[in-house]
Amino acid sequence: MSLLEFIAGSISGAAGFAVGHPLDTVKVRLQAKSEYKGIVHCVAQTYRYEGVRGFFKGMAFPVMTTGIINSVVFGSYSNALDYLTQCQRSKAASAAQVFNAGCFSGLAQVFVCAPIDLVKVRLQGQTTAERYRGPTHCVAVILREEGVRGLFRGGLALALRDVPCYGLYFVAYEVTRDALTESGKQAGSTAILIAGGVAGVLSWAFATPMDVVKARLQMSGAGGREYRGALHCLRVSAREEGLRVFFKGLLLNSVRAFPVNAITFLSYESLMKIFCPPAR
Repeated sequence: MSLLEFIAGSISGAAGFAVGHPLDTVKVRLQAKSEYKGIVHCVAQTYRYEGVRGFFKGMAFPVMTTGIINSVVFGSYSNALDYLTQCQRSKAASAAQVFNAGCFSGLAQVFVCAPIDLVKVRLQGQTTAERYRGPTHCVAVILREEGVRGLFRGGLALALRDVPCYGLYFVAYEVTRDALTESGKQAGSTAILIAGGVAGVLSWAFATPMDVVKARLQMSGAGGREYRGALHCLRVSAREEGLRVFFKGLLLNSVRAFPVNAITFLSYESLMKIFCPPAR
């Protein structure tokens, strides 16, 4: 059953990512660069100099690979939750067990996500002067200039963002879905969509400050300001731009998170029903 969960997570992840990429591009640019006055200005500048194509920069690579990340997330979460609840008489997992399983899935995916997310951010961060010709060229340049370690730039910030936030993500989903479902019945599509959207919005609300740090570290040395690490980035950003800098992209993250995660969870739950239909 675990293999099927990995497959379902892979397909649902790609479906969800394709929906939110244009808003993600705007979010990355707002967070990594200080030249934009706000969302509207960023959208206008992107369209003016790059056209519609600019909003889809770096999309092909993560769409092909986000399935891997989500397969790790959902597969790790499901297996961790099974492990944590296997000694219980009741099949229902507690909120603490769901949170811990979610944290484990967040940690597991960091090792896969870090290089993929780095390439995505660097491709999205390119404006008029394109340093990278594509994902393969981007990886080659990073390896040549920074070595293998360079592919994991911003990895600590990514871990600090994802480990607790994936715990919150799955707790919010499970609690909201159960609240919208009548006792003894299976969750319907509407409940799953709403629960997935709520989970996405809540987790991204908590993730945004560290997401800003991650984006800035990933762009460091590639057109962005140089930072020595996560703490240095936190201190410099707060000193020069105030605490509000850590909430750059919050609105976009929230707007993007609802449809992306609603579709991700609905796709995942639907695929799991096909792969593992309930016994009659």
